[in-house]
Amino acid sequence: MTSSPTTQESNVTPKVGLRTVMAHRFSLLEDKAEDAIIERRIRDSVELTGATPWILIFAIFVASVGLNVNSTAVIIGAMLISPLMGPIMGAGLGVAVYDFDLVRRALVNLGIATLISLIVSTLYFAISPLHQAQSELLSRTTPTIWDVLIALFGGLAGIIGLTRQEKSNVIPGVAIATALMPPVCTAGFGIATRQWDFVGGALYLYTINCVFIALATIIGIRVLRLKPHKFADEKTAIRIKLSLWTLALCTALPSAYLATTLVQDEVFNARARKFIEQEFAFKETHLAESNIDSKTKTIELSLIGVPLDKNVMANIEGRLAVAQLEGAKIIIHQSSENNIDVTALKSNLLSDLYHNSQEASQKKDTEILKLRNEIESRNKIPSIAEDISKELRAQYPSITQILVSEGMAFNSDMPAIKMQHLSIQSKSPVSKKDRNRITDWFKVRTKSNEVSVDFETASKIRQKNRAR
Repeated sequence: MTSSPTTQESNVTPKVGLRTVMAHRFSLLEDKAEDAIIERRIRDSVELTGATPWILIFAIFVASVGLNVNSTAVIIGAMLISPLMGPIMGAGLGVAVYDFDLVRRALVNLGIATLISLIVSTLYFAISPLHQAQSELLSRTTPTIWDVLIALFGGLAGIIGLTRQEKSNVIPGVAIATALMPPVCTAGFGIATRQWDFVGGALYLYTINCVFIALATIIGIRVLRLKPHKFADEKTAIRIKLSLWTLALCTALPSAYLATTLVQDEVFNARARKFIEQEFAFKETHLAESNIDSKTKTIELSLIGVPLDKNVMANIEGRLAVAQLEGAKIIIHQSSENNIDVTALKSNLLSDLYHNSQEASQKKDTEILKLRNEIESRNKIPSIAEDISKELRAQYPSITQILVSEGMAFNSDMPAIKMQHLSIQSKSPVSKKDRNRITDWFKVRTKSNEVSVDFETASKIRQKNRAR
């Protein structure tokens, strides 16, 4: 007897390649919103009308105060409410989809917003009694290559977050990271105090942020394949595209040059620091201060200890080319004896002492203010207790005794609450209406809603004493 072969059906899961898995995981088109929705979101944030300019003005005031008092938290709050991102991303969208009118409106609104920001911040710093440039303000006057990278990658994150079906909270994060508002406020500080190097450096940083956020928006829109606008005829299309790309190149090329310059400066500074660390490590001669100027390619050093002779200096200068510092010049300040070169170090030491004293003074002022507030809080009730007693007795002559105190109330499931307590003893019972009036009055008098008021009569107290 022979058995016929049986066929077995097996469910085999098709293998999915790694390339397919990765493409699906990193796809930007999976949850992309519709093109019309994306354009509407960006277009709606371009116009600086209605409440938007007022929000900008108030945000500028907040940022200026934050820079003035060196408060990072206040500056971050100002950046969160700033509407400057809208026109910048609108300009990027306009270039990407060949909408010349959108680009024009976005640039006009950005120019108006920048002008408002400069005027408001200049007015604030002109009337502010604090004219000391704090660290938060100084950090916005010297852009670096890292600011370019932050603006570019922040802008890319922003356009990706803005084009999702579900709006994310990426834009506030981008506004904080790229820090559009502090540089323009720093420029206002420079105008108000006539420190034009502050104005130039701050507007330089502001321009870098604007250009590279717009560039990131153009890249993001292109990657996400938003459809370009159609034109009435081919000539119009060519003319508008040529105008837009000319505008984009005129904006991008100077920024690319600036970015390249920043990279070269950073590379020079890094190489110079490494050179100093390697070449000026002596047992009896120590480096007191170094100053690197990438613009003039100058390395200025102040040494203390045994002076270096000319042969040693010649050998060190000969190794500049090996360290890829061709054309750099070393200026060394050292005394002929084993003393510190006071002339070279005096300015720096005084500056350090001044900044350290300023920080220590600010810290002490903060601690003093905190202690003063605590003392005032503790003395609030004793200082007004006698007045409370006189005012109550004048209104209610039947009152015989008044107790005013402050304490902590503890409940089982609630945190401790500071409570203002008022205890009143009277010859005759106080009516319900008068009790409510006294309670409300006591809240107003103590400026606190957490109050406890007790009413007792003299006869009731005698009964309690007999019962004991």
